[in-house]
Amino acid sequence: MNLIQTQEFDAIVVGSGIAGGWAAKELTEKGLNVLLLERGRMVEHGTDYPTENTAPWELYYRGRGDSAEFERDYPVQRKGGGFSETSQHFYVNDRDNPYTYPEDRPFMWIRGHQVGGRSLIWGRQCYRWSDLDFEANSRDGFGVDWPIRYAEIAPWYDYVEQFAGISGQAEGIPHLPDGQFLPPMDMNCGERVFKERIESAFQGRKMTIGRVANLTQDLNGRTRCQYRNQCNRGCSYGAYFSSQSATLPAATATGRLTLRPNSIVHSVIYDEENDRATGVRVIDAETRDDIEFSGRIVFLCASALGTTRIMLNSTSNRFPNGIANSSETLGHNLMDHCFKAGASGELPGNEDKYTYGSRPNGIYIPRFRNLGTSETEHPNFLRGYGYQGSASRASWGRGTARTGIGEELKGSLREPGPWTMWIGGWGECLPREENYVELDPEVKDAWDMPVLRINCAWSDNEDKMREDMMITAAEMLEAAGVRNIQPFLDESPPGLCIHEMGTARMGRDPRTSVLDAYNSTHDVPNLFVTDGACMASSACQNPSLTYMALTARAADHAVNRMKRGEL
Repeated sequence: MNLIQTQEFDAIVVGSGIAGGWAAKELTEKGLNVLLLERGRMVEHGTDYPTENTAPWELYYRGRGDSAEFERDYPVQRKGGGFSETSQHFYVNDRDNPYTYPEDRPFMWIRGHQVGGRSLIWGRQCYRWSDLDFEANSRDGFGVDWPIRYAEIAPWYDYVEQFAGISGQAEGIPHLPDGQFLPPMDMNCGERVFKERIESAFQGRKMTIGRVANLTQDLNGRTRCQYRNQCNRGCSYGAYFSSQSATLPAATATGRLTLRPNSIVHSVIYDEENDRATGVRVIDAETRDDIEFSGRIVFLCASALGTTRIMLNSTSNRFPNGIANSSETLGHNLMDHCFKAGASGELPGNEDKYTYGSRPNGIYIPRFRNLGTSETEHPNFLRGYGYQGSASRASWGRGTARTGIGEELKGSLREPGPWTMWIGGWGECLPREENYVELDPEVKDAWDMPVLRINCAWSDNEDKMREDMMITAAEMLEAAGVRNIQPFLDESPPGLCIHEMGTARMGRDPRTSVLDAYNSTHDVPNLFVTDGACMASSACQNPSLTYMALTARAADHAVNRMKRGEL
């Protein structure tokens, strides 16, 4: 291999997904020349969404895909909720991207290696955290105290919401703060009935339309949502927030962005004499050349586990177990959200009504467990969960589960079936040292880099929480008059929710955390981490909006420190 050294940049950003796109935008708009490195292929907005407008009958397997190929090349990825024949090109090939885990502690690592990363395939639910979440660790002793509170991040939530475009309904719920919302999407008639009935039956519980990064009004050259509900194929309208639709065009417009795909970051280069990161070492995925890029600051935004792998692989005399790891906490406290527990059933009434379009969003029932009052406390577990769900009418697809043949069967399927309602919980995972990742001492990837060995399992707290999600969902459906209720508690190993976080956590004390209050590593001040690795706890809300706000805040802090000559 050839070792190639290149020009110096003001900033290097690793990863082009949600956090990386925001870092590139903020740093370039503040005047820095930025190199954005992405390990995967180039994906151009619009032109590289090959199935965006493909009809089901135009797909070779009618959307179901080649089962033999899925089993061979995508045994993990195919378990992700958005994976299908229409989107498999946005997911990694598992054979080419190995990782390991103990046989009795499986972890499902869902990944997308391309420019835009998983911002092309995310669920887009966007909820703010409150001090119920930022103070949770200090209250019950699990994990370390967050070094910030809601008041410090609230202005940055405002900032990123206004640019990203979050539609939603203000509700005045203290532990789920309202945001800078575009007009909300409408609930359908079934959901409105369910909302009225559960809010009447259960004091203190609320139901609202999902807060989602899909535009309901045109914004910054992006076109409002067309209600196709095919977001995971890519959207040339730019109706949902992604790096391609929003942050990368903004960064490119400054003329200060250099985007380099097919660039696998091997490690961060550390200058021990000056106690600074001086750049990154990259393997070109196409030529296999080793390349060193220099930068005054480095932002790691390669996903929680991707960033942690880079840091663990960045060793030196001072940091033999990974850069900025004097606390020995790097890789520990891995979290994901526990889910796949809830209930569904038939919702009587409204047989003369149907839905219009395909709304890419559902409903949300905010957390009502363990809110700090006696009436909300649950004796069996700490923290809490929220519900997502929707009401819909069964369509012609229900014919696959029916007997019959010919005209009678076809005729019956031309009429919609009954209204159904389902809700499922998304629950908080406690930060635990025994949930960790490390470099596998034996297995290496195609570029001779050690792969991650992931050791993670749910604790008794998450198991009891999931059980309550199921029981309580059935209770709410029953109270709303739902019939033929079917509770579910499906197998769901960590990773499947695709909200992995916590392996390079923020904290007040350098002895127990990796990052400070501004996402800078305690040990190496010009090295920043703003993806899911930075999280000190998981809350129960979808985390991506918080990544956006933390990234914008960290970029502002970094540039101000550079102007003062501190970095």
